[in-house]
Amino acid sequence: MTEPYIPIRVLLADDQHLVRAGLRIILETEEDLEVVGEAADGRRAVELALAQRPDVVLLDVEMPHLDGLAATRQIVAATGADGPAVLILTTFDRDDYLFAALQAGASGFLLKNGSPEELVEAVRILARGDALLAPQITRRVIATFATPPGAVAPNTGQPGAGGGPAEPDRRRLAELTEREREVLVQLAGGASNAEIAERLLLGEATVKTHVSRVLMKLGLRDRTQAVVFAYEHGVVTPGDAGG
Repeated sequence: MTEPYIPIRVLLADDQHLVRAGLRIILETEEDLEVVGEAADGRRAVELALAQRPDVVLLDVEMPHLDGLAATRQIVAATGADGPAVLILTTFDRDDYLFAALQAGASGFLLKNGSPEELVEAVRILARGDALLAPQITRRVIATFATPPGAVAPNTGQPGAGGGPAEPDRRRLAELTEREREVLVQLAGGASNAEIAERLLLGEATVKTHVSRVLMKLGLRDRTQAVVFAYEHGVVTPGDAGG
């Protein structure tokens, strides 16, 4: 007997009606995507995210009542690791938006001038729990989170966010096995399951199990947050997370 088909449920949040209508048209032309709600401000986006429990929330950065970054924090805080993945949409490729979004708990960051295909693929990637960080963004994340607090990260101009883990995070890190820590280091470098399997001489199914355990033990929802966690807490430094 075939399992029932379950589409990816998406919530849209943007203060411009035409933008929301355009996003809905793009997404609903795909058989596996379903728009379950729309919000014109951040406060309503949080309400709908909690009520509708979508798989992915698309949030504009600049919205009335509650901006996209504050809305992301509230959604992540209220839903935890099992909540929706948040994809931040913005017109501006600004590092302050990018890092604030990732620290707030967003799983991806996409510019509005991207193609419809990029948007659709981004939603699918986040729904799978995979990372949505382009190589250039990963480099900017590494530069900022690997820079000690008080210093300025090269090329980004952002203050450093590096440093050792707080006590609760130190306890969670201590729960990782040696193999799981190796997998976390590979995740920090943006490696796919296939790449991790090749580098650590494991089967892909085994890697998938290790990734799930790492995310569960650290209280993270997806691979994007694993990248941020690893660099923010000094688990890896530039050059560590390679092949």
